[in-house]
Amino acid sequence: MGIFDFLSGEFVDVIHWVDDTRDTMVWRFEREGHEIKYGAKLTVREGQAAVFVHEGQLADVFTPGLYMLETNNMPIMTTLQHWDHGFKSPFKSEIYFVNTTRFNDLKWGTKNPIMLRDPEFGPTRIRAYGTYTVRVTDPARFLTEIVGTDGEFTMDEISFQIRNIIVQEFSRVIAGSGIPVLDMAANTADLGKMIAAEISGIVAGYGLAIPEFYIENISLPPAVEEALDKRTSMGLAGDLGKFTQYSAAEAMTAAAKNPAGGGGMGAGLGMGMGMAMAGQMANQGPWGSAPAPAQPAAAAPPPPPPAEHVWHIAEGGQTNGPYSKAALGRMAAAGEITRETFVWTAGQDGWLKAEDVMELAQLFTILPPPPPGA
Repeated sequence: MGIFDFLSGEFVDVIHWVDDTRDTMVWRFEREGHEIKYGAKLTVREGQAAVFVHEGQLADVFTPGLYMLETNNMPIMTTLQHWDHGFKSPFKSEIYFVNTTRFNDLKWGTKNPIMLRDPEFGPTRIRAYGTYTVRVTDPARFLTEIVGTDGEFTMDEISFQIRNIIVQEFSRVIAGSGIPVLDMAANTADLGKMIAAEISGIVAGYGLAIPEFYIENISLPPAVEEALDKRTSMGLAGDLGKFTQYSAAEAMTAAAKNPAGGGGMGAGLGMGMGMAMAGQMANQGPWGSAPAPAQPAAAAPPPPPPAEHVWHIAEGGQTNGPYSKAALGRMAAAGEITRETFVWTAGQDGWLKAEDVMELAQLFTILPPPPPGA
């Protein structure tokens, strides 16, 4: 082996990186025991960037392409070291390859519930989770701010910090949005854009960007969800009387199927409920038909007399009263109120004219017709 072959073996002629992982963000070119040869070829593939660091200082950043490492290609590097001397003096540089592609399907979520004030439910707590993507937009900044001298930097090393930023901004935006909890599912796209904009401003200082941010789910604590389910069930039940009868029939059936659950108690309870249901159904007739002939029963006591209404009247923008019907009759006879006077009583839908209230219309007598022969 000649001296030329020996010297050729002491230098690196081709510098490149082929990534066979899914989570490596930065990889340092191994050059231990080697020196970079003047005129060596640097291959930077699509989705990569190459950062040269010389003696602790960032020298150059190369975008995708094929480069010959010569003086005219590295103007900054030339000022740091005598490249024009053709490596006549010992020279070594560190080369970091940065992955600039997107890292997809990264998870985020709230570790603890977020407190907020809901317009409908008042103070409540919510949880949320989703996915996001990250990519390096400024390799030099990312290397100096985050990576440092790490020879192989993966996404796992920065994902925890990004998740903390996401949860912080999500909590702040969601608490100040004023969107009701029941409407958040319909606004996840807009909320995602708002939160992504806030996060991007922070991670840009790391040389990163958040191209996509998704909110997959916003949920309430179990106790609040249970109360909400009960409220929904009440709305679906409709007629509570019929729903109670149906529930009683279901309980009777369940008790009859499990007589051993409580000794004879289940059977007795089912029998008692069955007799009560049978009595109601007998009074109603089969399947809603005409009721069956009623059995003679003891005379029921008369109902209590109806409660007398009291009335308020509106005069000159003020409310007066309350007055009984008899008092209003005396006022009508004295001309203190007319048919056009507005009146109101409990249970009435707004103010009405006295002549439009059936109970008061009779207070205003109609004048008799003229006598015969007039």
